Amino acid sequence: MIICIASGKGGTGKTTIATNLAVSLNEDVQLLDCDVEEPNAHLFMKPEINHTEKVTTPVPEVDLDKCDFCGKCGEICQFSAITVIGKKVLTFPELCHSCRGCMMVCPTEAISEKGRELGVLESGMSGHVEFVHGRLRVGEAMSPPLIERVKEHIAPEKTSIIDAPPGTSCPVIVTLKHSDFAIMVTEPTPFGLNDLKLAVEAVRILQIPVGIIINRCDVGDDGVTTYAGKENIPILMEVPDDRKVAEAYSRGVMMVEIMPEMKDRFRAVYEKIVELIE
Repeated sequence: MIICIASGKGGTGKTTIATNLAVSLNEDVQLLDCDVEEPNAHLFMKPEINHTEKVTTPVPEVDLDKCDFCGKCGEICQFSAITVIGKKVLTFPELCHSCRGCMMVCPTEAISEKGRELGVLESGMSGHVEFVHGRLRVGEAMSPPLIERVKEHIAPEKTSIIDAPPGTSCPVIVTLKHSDFAIMVTEPTPFGLNDLKLAVEAVRILQIPVGIIINRCDVGDDGVTTYAGKENIPILMEVPDDRKVAEAYSRGVMMVEIMPEMKDRFRAVYEKIVELIE
């Protein structure tokens, strides 16, 4: 089963929920951090990394001796990653979406591909939890290919917990796709509610069952609770605004380490998800 932890905005406690849920489960479980632009699950999981690899994406490389400068490659590219100007072919690898369209339409087979580094993928173990994350190269904007590479490590026989990027942009959609259930982590504030609505709409387009966890539930207002009731979205858990949790978070210590009783609550969340899926 694949459970994706998402949020409409950053800072709601998404990684806190993902890491604590993963370590609370007794069965075979893996945690995949797909927030590749700023992964921080490893700060809490402290995994022993035993595998590291560079992740690349194909971009065009032009053999000018074969090229007849017809311009068909530039015509098919919707992102202006390749263009022909006179007897020159200009490529812009950072704009390339690796569709290989330019290669397909080239009549002289002058275009091949080379790899452009996106970042690195690391995997290992944290106790009984298998851990995988990606780290996007500084300055790189194309995160979906790295996210997809991380998701290739999903093991069907395990319970997979995925920590998604915040928001509702392309990286989030790529992360959510093919999940069995989505947990939306939010705060009971007007900003939290606004972004929660956007995230729920995206999940519903993907036809993924969804539930809500309200973090810092004893601040703000009852807008999220009212919305969940109207939309028939189950509230899976409410987490209080506890200073002990905040202090532990600042030290990279998980909630269940200072409040062991929370393990039972996270297991109850998992059992509720199983019921909802069935």
